[in-house]
Amino acid sequence: MGYAGLERVEAGIRQAALAAGRDPSAITLIAVSKTFGPAEIQPVIAAGQRVFGENRVQEAKGKWPELRERQSGLQVHLIGPLQSNKADEAVALFDAIHTIDRPKIAEAIAREMARQGKRLQLFIQVNTGLEPQKAGVAPGEADSFITHCRDALELSIAGLMCIPPADQDPVPHFSLLAEIARRNGLQGLSMGMSGDYPQAIACGATHVRVGSAIFGGRG
Repeated sequence: MGYAGLERVEAGIRQAALAAGRDPSAITLIAVSKTFGPAEIQPVIAAGQRVFGENRVQEAKGKWPELRERQSGLQVHLIGPLQSNKADEAVALFDAIHTIDRPKIAEAIAREMARQGKRLQLFIQVNTGLEPQKAGVAPGEADSFITHCRDALELSIAGLMCIPPADQDPVPHFSLLAEIARRNGLQGLSMGMSGDYPQAIACGATHVRVGSAIFGGRG
């Protein structure tokens, strides 16, 4: 995979964007590198990819400082759940966090960004399928949580993120996320993975999170 996988995904993004009447350059590809080490990530960097996604703070801490020393201009996004006691490390390590889903996390991130003098790109995760095992604010509570983050915590929110239920058509979930974003004046939509990113782009995705289609299966 690596270079060939990246090339296929980039072509797929371009095709989906043009089919939706959108500019392909308005869509950020996040190459999901969780569970892969520097040896597998390096060829994808060499092929020109600059934005990567990780699920865990500790795993990212073990590989990205070294990779960033070798290559400037890399961005690493946290796309997995965050515990509030890891907020300091997360703010230090990442350029964006896609999984803000409750006041305690939002407050911890706000504190750490102020303390470290950093501004991260922040996305609120919405549990569009109301799945009990999944993180994310309920769709019916999203408006008030966005307002709390903006007004009480003075956070600049870039957009929303969702992970649709695996056994359902993702399009209604993407459409719901886009509607919540629209009525709150948010531009960013982090949605779509290896199996459904073309549909996400048709629904307005600005960030797609693609792993296996680039790196291959995880052992």
